[in-house]
Amino acid sequence: MAYRGGGGRGAPAGGGRGATRWPPPRASSAPRPAATAPVVADNATGPHQGAYQHGVVVRNPAPAPYATVRAPSPTPVTIRAPSPTPATIRAPAPTPSPAAARVSAPAPAPPTPAAVANELEHKIFNTETVLARPAAAAAATQEEQAEADLAPVSGLAHPARPGAGTIGKKVMIRANHFLVNVADNNLFHYDVSINPESRSRAVNREVLSELIKLHGKTSLGGKLPAYDGRKSLYTAGSLSFESEEFSVTLVDPEKKDKEKAEREYKITIRIAGRTDLYHLQQFLKGRQRDMPQETIQVLDVVLRESPSWNYVTVSRSFFSTTFGHRGDIGEGLECWRGYYQSLRPTQMGLSLNIDISATSFFKPVTVVQFVLEFLNLRDASRPLTDRDRVKIKKALRGVRVETNHQEDQIRRYKITGITSVPMSQLIFPVDERGTRMSVVQYFMQRYKYNLQYTSWPCLQSGSDARPVYLPMEACKIVEGQRYSLRN
Repeated sequence: MAYRGGGGRGAPAGGGRGATRWPPPRASSAPRPAATAPVVADNATGPHQGAYQHGVVVRNPAPAPYATVRAPSPTPVTIRAPSPTPATIRAPAPTPSPAAARVSAPAPAPPTPAAVANELEHKIFNTETVLARPAAAAAATQEEQAEADLAPVSGLAHPARPGAGTIGKKVMIRANHFLVNVADNNLFHYDVSINPESRSRAVNREVLSELIKLHGKTSLGGKLPAYDGRKSLYTAGSLSFESEEFSVTLVDPEKKDKEKAEREYKITIRIAGRTDLYHLQQFLKGRQRDMPQETIQVLDVVLRESPSWNYVTVSRSFFSTTFGHRGDIGEGLECWRGYYQSLRPTQMGLSLNIDISATSFFKPVTVVQFVLEFLNLRDASRPLTDRDRVKIKKALRGVRVETNHQEDQIRRYKITGITSVPMSQLIFPVDERGTRMSVVQYFMQRYKYNLQYTSWPCLQSGSDARPVYLPMEACKIVEGQRYSLRN
């Protein structure tokens, strides 16, 4: 609605009813008079209130024409004037056409109360304006602001969940995830060096276990460290030293000679770093986008400490015959049940993911029985072909066996290969004078053990320079060894 006082924009010079719509044809070069801003008024209790609106179609009292005026500023302007008749003026916002002109008009001087009352008496048409945001939009803005306050500070942003489901029936789902609560205590990382160095994690764990037994209540301050079996040791809280060297002695029960059975190890524990749980807590709360992978790996090592001692470890899984019946799957193998374990960050917090798994293990039988089942042989008296020998070599390479030809002593060996000739033809030196004899003769003379499968090759352990020949019938496969297919 435009105030009187100078022809409104779009009014003809004569001011009659032959009004034309704004804008005029482009060919016209007549100067354009200044436009006035539209006013919206609502008088419920006496005062008048008006606001500038975009795209409001207003009409002057007859005979004045109407014009389409667009004001750029949404800032409301309030005009107060007494009015005897309450009225609401509504201006529908038409869809702007490409030919519509955008006019920016400065705010006019406040009109007199008489002028406002005169405008309202005509009651040209009603208009409806929204002077405040809807409540839903305001609530959404508050939620966005709250999320902005908790927004992650770095890293790649993931799309936020749009919301939760509201249709359907709620059901209870059991998942293989278990929430993990972590105490608010910093984790300290220590580097472990064992001399002489061992490649076996089992031996390293035995060495560290002996150290904890001897120095756990003194030097370690009663702490129970988590050890990965290699170079890393973790404790909740710091130890009383930054670097310390310890000495422990392990006894090999498989050796009768006390001097050879005892072996001394030097262990050096040195501070390597500190793992702060603050970044993990920030990540779980959604305030940090970069996942603290190192912290999660440390906690994963801690959770794997106990099952690593009690079960057979294969990668990230643990297996045991106590988890269920072992099943015979043929070819000298059996199936063990186990479970997979992994620590994962979720929206609910840290979660321990556990899943069932199964894999194949060597049956704890004599090597002769394994060969018969693996090659599906019925006659053990016939010699093995070169093809059979290659298959057995690939299957048993790296497998640990224990000898059973000595009743009072059991020794373990790791298989490195298989001889190319049968035992009856395998001759080796037995003393420094160069005395040579066959394996069959040596076992009979030394152990009073009569070998039966003399047409079969021997298992070989040790190095090529100093090989150790082991008859298959005198060896038994150690339990708990995983079978992996080798091409």
